[in-house]
Amino acid sequence: MILFDTHAHLDDDVYEADRDDMIRRARLAGVAHILNAGYNLESSQRAIELADEYDLIYAAVGIHPHDAAKAGPRYLYEMERLAAHPKVVAVGEMGLDYYRNLSPRLVQRRVFQEQLALAKKLNKPVIIHDRDAHGDIMGILRREGLGPSGGVMHCYSGSWEMAVECIEMGFYISIAGPVTFPKAPKLKDIAARIDPDRLLIETDAPYLTPLPHRGKRNEPAYVLFTAEEIARLRGIKTEELARICTENGRRLFRIA
Repeated sequence: MILFDTHAHLDDDVYEADRDDMIRRARLAGVAHILNAGYNLESSQRAIELADEYDLIYAAVGIHPHDAAKAGPRYLYEMERLAAHPKVVAVGEMGLDYYRNLSPRLVQRRVFQEQLALAKKLNKPVIIHDRDAHGDIMGILRREGLGPSGGVMHCYSGSWEMAVECIEMGFYISIAGPVTFPKAPKLKDIAARIDPDRLLIETDAPYLTPLPHRGKRNEPAYVLFTAEEIARLRGIKTEELARICTENGRRLFRIA
């Protein structure tokens, strides 16, 4: 079993007391790679430090929509500087979040578009955060286009039709722990039907913990439960689903 947790936040303070043990559990579960996604400049720097410390961790640098209003005038310069690190394999997470609206929507959209442009300049894939903002996300992506390095719709929550359009644009679709929840028929249907060559799995740790650990802190080892559920939905062995998703993740993020 070889697994790739394509989205986590292991720089979070909740791991300070047992980060080494948490990484050890991930390895024992078969996790070969973890992509730690930054959400502001400080988090992006910590993601790089973790990538330097642990061989299985890679980093992405980005400004989450929650932090868009806090991005300073030189944030793009700083992101480009951070992205030069050899273990930075993507730009993100970036996007729009109209559920909490912690940054003004106009600012969210501007910072999102600026990061899309930066990713094209750097020839790196993008990691998209989309919560309750499907229409504006798709409108911006249709207008701005996706660079040749592609990207991933992280923790996918849209419709089947939107997933098809995203794939046509060049995106991968990443499924997280909520696919294991009983009351997630739409997500289960998408996970069962989507093109296997465009499917990724993730934890979004420490958030969105899958069954049977729902309600507790999430961690990369638990990506196995997401893999098991998607394999069940697709009628294949978990090992095969894990292999497919790991190969997809390696291809997108250019990891040998």
